[in-house]
Amino acid sequence: MRVLILVICLLAATACDETSPAAPSVGLGGRFTLAPGERARVEGTELRLQFLEVTGDSRCPADALCIQGGDALVHVLASDGTTMRYELHTGDSSRAAATHGGYLIELVELQPYPFSSQPIQPGDYRATLVVSRR
Repeated sequence: MRVLILVICLLAATACDETSPAAPSVGLGGRFTLAPGERARVEGTELRLQFLEVTGDSRCPADALCIQGGDALVHVLASDGTTMRYELHTGDSSRAAATHGGYLIELVELQPYPFSSQPIQPGDYRATLVVSRR
């Protein structure tokens, strides 16, 4: 019984570690999608990414007419020995990417797209990213 408890504790501890092999591995230049709180490691590098949250989602709902398209702020955490938090924008292509070390982290898409009659819950967001060498 003690061995079983020890194994469960070890599994739980490694599941929370950002260097854990349980994090999905993604290739450079390939698209990948994360839910809030999810992590990914970039193959062949020390780079780890985590999608933290979305704040300030003012995108124009798909079922509305708007003068401006709006913006949503996607917060990601990048770590490769140094850890930095970045804010990526959906409404401004010049701020949809961040440079971390020798890598470019780009926000390609944020889903779901808002509808005026359906509020988006924080856990429903999915951020699609691409990482490439700078």
